[in-house]
Amino acid sequence: MKKYRIRVGLDVDDTLYECNSYAVSIINSRHPDEEPMKIEDITYWGKAGRHADERIALYADPDFVRTQPVTPGAREFVKKLSEIADVFFITAVPARCMSARAERLVKDFPEIPPENIMMGTRKDVISLDIMLDDGAHNISSSRAAYPVLFRKPWNTDLSGLLSVNSYDDFLHFCEMVRSSFSEVFPKLSEGGVLCLVGPSGSSKTEIASGLTALEGFEKPLTSTTRPRRKTEDAGAYRFISDAQFLREMKAGNYIETTVYSGYHFGTSEKDIAPIVDRGHVAVIPIDICGAITLKNLYRQRAMLVFTRRDRAAAIKSIISRDIDLEDKTRRIMSLDFEYRNSEVCDVEIDVGDDVGPAVSRIVGLVRQK
Repeated sequence: MKKYRIRVGLDVDDTLYECNSYAVSIINSRHPDEEPMKIEDITYWGKAGRHADERIALYADPDFVRTQPVTPGAREFVKKLSEIADVFFITAVPARCMSARAERLVKDFPEIPPENIMMGTRKDVISLDIMLDDGAHNISSSRAAYPVLFRKPWNTDLSGLLSVNSYDDFLHFCEMVRSSFSEVFPKLSEGGVLCLVGPSGSSKTEIASGLTALEGFEKPLTSTTRPRRKTEDAGAYRFISDAQFLREMKAGNYIETTVYSGYHFGTSEKDIAPIVDRGHVAVIPIDICGAITLKNLYRQRAMLVFTRRDRAAAIKSIISRDIDLEDKTRRIMSLDFEYRNSEVCDVEIDVGDDVGPAVSRIVGLVRQK
């Protein structure tokens, strides 16, 4: 299949340059006698109370823009990306900061031509193949064919968006788009990872149960901060606190982590690798962010299966669940984003009230030589 140079837009603040973390360090230095702020204290853009609001003024200070640290790995990331794509910087800064921002970008990322620097707040009018941004509001209104959210503490409330956790995952996603996803179909007949991706209410859990009841399919234990439901047994997940999850994540215990409906989920290699090494298939109901990470790690031994269910049936399933009203609302609101994720999966399966046919189709795909 012919390769082509895709057009990729990159947000700048908190994507290529440290912004919120840099602002937090400055704010803490101003208040040495008080409990330090942490980056996790910023849970959304805009005013957040206490000293966090001081960062808003910093964003409009040319000296702040001129001295922002480059995010570790950003230079190497942009260089690699420029080898496979036409890269554009899409950045929103006040007019008084534009010169400082342009000077930094030209100096720090010389492989990107200055004419590819676009400044302004109307990111919704820019048409690209792929856009990477940490602002959920920019992603949800983007005209890019594939708007991708860069996961940060302040964008965890919105579920279902196509998202990544790292530069490496985004580079792999760009390669997937560039190759049109279909040059080589995944091969799991000798073991691999099966990611069940689909909107809430699309019977991913039921399909996973149907698969793991068969020989050769196993479900690795996933850790989560979500409360255990009344219908779940203690072994459905490893249920842990937010604090414990964050400690384990910082310690590198997980090969993929994601946030869904405000709760953290994480999978460790020690839970997946033994299954794959046995020649079995690890079955994981997962959101698109985690699925892309696993696809990046296991490549052709990972299959992304999108479970498509009629929208009305999916909503009915969400409403009937034993979860709070706020969680139900988030899941329903994210459906449009989640249905769009079918475009980046290896295969799409229609799911009815009986999951049996879907299970049989997946088994056939996995076991084909």
